[in-house]
Amino acid sequence: MPVRRTIVGISSPRELEEALRAAYYLADDGIATAAYLALALGKPLLLEGAPGVGKTEAAKSLAGVLGRALLRLQCYEGIDAAAALYEWNFPRQMLALRREGGEHADIYSDEFLIERPMLQCLRRPDRAMLLIDEIDRSDHEFEAFLLEFLSDFQISIPERGPIRAYERPVVVLTSNRTRELHEALRRRCVYHWIDYPSPEREMRIITMRASSVAERTARAVVAAVGRLRREPLAKRPGVAEAVEWAEAATLLNAQGARWPEAFRRSLGVVLKDEDDLLHVEPKIDAILMEAGA
Repeated sequence: MPVRRTIVGISSPRELEEALRAAYYLADDGIATAAYLALALGKPLLLEGAPGVGKTEAAKSLAGVLGRALLRLQCYEGIDAAAALYEWNFPRQMLALRREGGEHADIYSDEFLIERPMLQCLRRPDRAMLLIDEIDRSDHEFEAFLLEFLSDFQISIPERGPIRAYERPVVVLTSNRTRELHEALRRRCVYHWIDYPSPEREMRIITMRASSVAERTARAVVAAVGRLRREPLAKRPGVAEAVEWAEAATLLNAQGARWPEAFRRSLGVVLKDEDDLLHVEPKIDAILMEAGA
């Protein structure tokens, strides 16, 4: 088995929480504890939650805190091992065979191997962190394929044999819960559910991420976004959209648009679906007034 990793400079969830805050990610105690335990125990971290709550951003910030390159594997329906692991450079292999006359050509050396994120992570576990993003978008076959990797941090290449990490790599998986993940995958991970932040915490995120936004504007955005999330929308606004709405409205206000007109004109920054915009349009004045915009 790969040896357990050592976390340099982080000896508690509190220290990790402070390090993430320094990297401009406002983690609560729950996510800081889950991430710390995943690191300390050498297990993958599974972050689940609605789109836009900050799962991918948490992984990016964690990579920054650890000083590691982030290898992002974006999942999609039909993703297979070739996209996740490796491919052979077939044209170069054919050229090598012709050059060597078909004899003594080692066409399965590293020279012809195209590494994908999972293989890159296994070979550089001390320098890279793997993000398997939106695992719920993949199919059950790909999820089953991941089990060996997540258990033993090992893969098998038929032409080369098994490749195993010499220490446990840092792996984060995210899921929007569009489908249920298999129990076998969940058992291999430290799990944490990320919900939408509390209004106070979301306001702190906005003012931290967008320094040009006034506190009053941030509070109005948080209240309005909270109200929008209670509407039957196809795509509820996430934290990133709240930050961008605050920035966009502040920019329009600086150019002469009055409140709440600046919010109304920048509504397309926070809602990204035509039906959602049509649904909210008759209610937006009341929502903004209620939010104190």
